[in-house]
Formats: sequence, structure tokens, C-alpha cells
Amino acid sequence: MLCITLSPTPFVDWMGEGVELCSLALGLEVSVGKAAVIYARNGSDVLLPCTFTSCIGISRATFSWIQNGTIIFQGVVKNKDSRPEPLVNDRLDDKYGLPPDLPLSKDNREFNISLLLRWAEFSDSGEYTCAVMNPKENNAKHSATITLKVVVELEKVDNTLTLIILAVVGGVIGLFILIMVIKKLVLFILKKTREKKECLVSSSANDNTENGLAGSKAEQKSAPKA
Repeated sequence: MLCITLSPTPFVDWMGEGVELCSLALGLEVSVGKAAVIYARNGSDVLLPCTFTSCIGISRATFSWIQNGTIIFQGVVKNKDSRPEPLVNDRLDDKYGLPPDLPLSKDNREFNISLLLRWAEFSDSGEYTCAVMNPKENNAKHSATITLKVVVELEKVDNTLTLIILAVVGGVIGLFILIMVIKKLVLFILKKTREKKECLVSSSANDNTENGLAGSKAEQKSAPKA
């Protein structure tokens, strides 16, 4: 929300008070989530998501759930420390209600007013509008709409592509590890082979020296004088 406070100046007398200019269009915001359509299996319970935010706080903010133009539930959030509750004069209906575990406001700005629809039937399919009015914002009103589709069975998500991708990635990683192991093994074998050769050469040189062969100390002695 964009709020600008203008302090009184000597040139303009605002009756001794600052004037707060608030853009109500940005003050109260209602959201039903990122999914435009949600699906529910016939006979199951479904949660219709809705939250609203206000940057300047609330005072008995009332909200309504509207199905295809008909109000099916009304509630109120009294203040930032209150959980949403049905209006006193709202008709009792077991089909619609507020979940018992709705959290308190988030950062005193975001309020969860999701509606629980029980025993979903095919006739419950349609558009659901979540509308909010906040008296503290000069009765600012805002709403958002979500579509519900009740089906016989929920479609199973096809994870074939995901599994293929995971298999390919796993194969590449496995191949890389195998190459590294083979490389280390080859280097180890070459190192041992080199050490063995050096040992044989050194041993052969020592044997030649001891037996007086070419290059031995015996040949290096000077011939006796006549």
C-alpha cells in the first residue's frame, strides 16, 4: 500500500493535522493463491484458499464467500490478534465452515480466511469469490475468485518424464564416478609397476657390482705396474 503523510505548513492550513493520502486500491489485497482452478474428488472435503493483507491494520474486517453469485458464508476478523470467526447472524451450515487450525495473522498484516467445503458434490463445481471489506480503510473492498471442479477421481500425476530425467542424471553421475575410480586404479597400477621396475634395476646394478662385471669396481682399479 502507498501511504503518504503531508505535514501542515505555514502556507497551507490543514486544521492543524497532517493529511494521509492512501491509495485504497493498493491498501487492501485479497489472494486465492496461484492456481486458478482446484480439483476435488466427489464426496471429499476441500479447502478453498483465501488470504487478505492490509498495511494499516484492520478493525472488524468482514469477509464473504460467494458461489456463483450466492453468499454461502460470512465471517469477521475483529483485530490483528483475532482468528476469523463466523458472523453472529450467519446461518449455521455444516457444509461450509472455517478450519479449526487457521493460524493467527502473519506479521499482523496477512490474514487467512480460507473456507472448508465438506462432502463436495458435482453441483458444488463453479466459481467461488472471496470478498473482504475493511472499515479501517474507509470500507475498502476487494475480492478474488477461484474455480472449483468436482470430479469422480483425481488424475494421477504422470511422473514418467521425471523418472527418466532422474535416471539419466543418476547414470551420468554413476559413469563419472566409475571413470574416476578406474583412473585412480590405473594410476595406482602404473605407480606400483614403476616402483617395481626401479627396484629391479637397482637390484641388478648391485649384483653386477658385487660379481665384478663391466662397470664394477674391479675394472675400475688401475693395472699393476711392471
